[in-house]
Amino acid sequence: MATARSLGLLFFLLLTSDAMTTEGPRNVCLLKEGHEYDVFDLNDVAKCFTCGQSEDRPCDVGNLQSGGHDCWSTLNPKGDSHSGGGSRRIKETKSILRYWSNYESYLLESSMETVDMPFVKALVQNVSTDVSEDLLYSLMPSQIPRQVMQGEDQPADGVRLPKSLFGALPGNRSAVRLAITVLDIGAGNVFKGPKLLEDKDSSVLNNRMVGLSVGQMHATGLLEPIEITFSHQRQSPNMTLTCVFWDMAKGDWDSHGCSTELGDGRTVCRCDHLTFFALLLRPILDLATAQTLTRISQAGSAVSMIFLALAMVLYVAFRFSLQRFKSEDAPKIHMALSISLFLLNLTFLINVGSSSQGPPASCWVRAAIFHYFLLCVFTWMGLEAFHLYLLVIRVFNTYFGHYFLKLSLPVLFVIGAGSSNSYGVYTIRDQENRTSLELCWFQQEPALYATVHGYFLVTFLFGAVVLALVAWKIFTLPSVTAGKGQGQTWKSVLTVLGLSSLVGMTWGLAVLTPLGLSTVYIFTLLNSLQGLYIFCWFIILYFPTQSTTASSSGTARLDQPHSMSQE
Repeated sequence: MATARSLGLLFFLLLTSDAMTTEGPRNVCLLKEGHEYDVFDLNDVAKCFTCGQSEDRPCDVGNLQSGGHDCWSTLNPKGDSHSGGGSRRIKETKSILRYWSNYESYLLESSMETVDMPFVKALVQNVSTDVSEDLLYSLMPSQIPRQVMQGEDQPADGVRLPKSLFGALPGNRSAVRLAITVLDIGAGNVFKGPKLLEDKDSSVLNNRMVGLSVGQMHATGLLEPIEITFSHQRQSPNMTLTCVFWDMAKGDWDSHGCSTELGDGRTVCRCDHLTFFALLLRPILDLATAQTLTRISQAGSAVSMIFLALAMVLYVAFRFSLQRFKSEDAPKIHMALSISLFLLNLTFLINVGSSSQGPPASCWVRAAIFHYFLLCVFTWMGLEAFHLYLLVIRVFNTYFGHYFLKLSLPVLFVIGAGSSNSYGVYTIRDQENRTSLELCWFQQEPALYATVHGYFLVTFLFGAVVLALVAWKIFTLPSVTAGKGQGQTWKSVLTVLGLSSLVGMTWGLAVLTPLGLSTVYIFTLLNSLQGLYIFCWFIILYFPTQSTTASSSGTARLDQPHSMSQE
């Protein structure tokens, strides 16, 4: 039976071999049934978009043989722009837009009235040049554009063409052909253009482009602008929407001649010319804001370093004059945190003030050192919380030594990040894709999330829980609940604020930065002054007044039965 099957299969292959060998080469640009494309290699598909670059390579727009949704979605959307993929994708994007410009011209010349494909919807109609009112068209998603008559509700997505547009056209024409095209460009990076190619957070909103063309004329400098309304969901406060058009000459997005009116759930674009339009979603951090935040961080870091240095000098003086400074762990942990924070601020100032254009090895070293001291700060803030938990919450005489051995964990993280080649030049760009700030930091996000964001989240949550328990214990003391006056309450509040500086609660403000630019300023200012807060806490602890209930170096009686360190 098996032999029979094998012979039958061989006989079938022999019969079909001639047909198989005589099959013609596949045309990577031809549409299949249902207006879909086959999946081909990038280099093959790219040939679809090279039409119109020379006289011997015209665009076959009649069959819509290029620019399909499946076609451009295969154009390496995750390619590396640093290794040549970016320049190649820019050329492909220019070819695609050149094709669609020719396609609009084809629609104006043909007798077609509508185009209904998964990736393109178009309306073509004759319009009188003597119209008496503005024309409004609906651009609802997944629908062919249609004219909205007087008395109908205004569509959520639409385009308004002023009547002056048609009256100002050259020539004595009674009517002109109008083409409105809506493209679904997919989720790839092809249509980002050079400015947005390296910005992972930027995108064309809803992957939609709107093309407008009238009578194959290059309409610019319109007396009344056209209006295109895009509906969308409410965007994050740290993102901005910008109306742009595709500049065929530059091969990139541009906003010249367009204004953006932001509304609740919609954005109105007004432009003084006709071409392909889109709404770009980009980070809100511009060059001036980035420079202001950098200056605030630098000033705050310098102030913190001054007060941290004063705290370290006082610690050395107390260590030689007070015996308890040699035996207690609390002052040692405070100073270890102060030293780590001082070195972190120092490396930050060096990193920001130095050029990142030097040798890659130098940038690698600076990023690794900055990473290490940042993790050291997180580690000591976590140890501050742990020591506070032992003294205030657990209360019993439990001793944990070898605190400095805990610094081996940051070393392991730095070695792991360095071995995976995660360090390099980190660039912050503004809305126009201009470089706002460059520093030596992470160039791979997975390592950043694992060794910085994740590590911080663990230490911060632990510190927040411990601080909440300590605050509850402080405010439930008999001396506070007995109502001995506002003075005692304010002392309790200041105590909690002082402890919060040790466990790094100001770092937690980073979680609120997506709420808007104001929270970014608040986080930058307050967090950069952590060294000042630690110095003030150090002074309050170790220079008690006679009326203070503090009894030893950093100790206070939070509960009458037990004497414990308040840190």
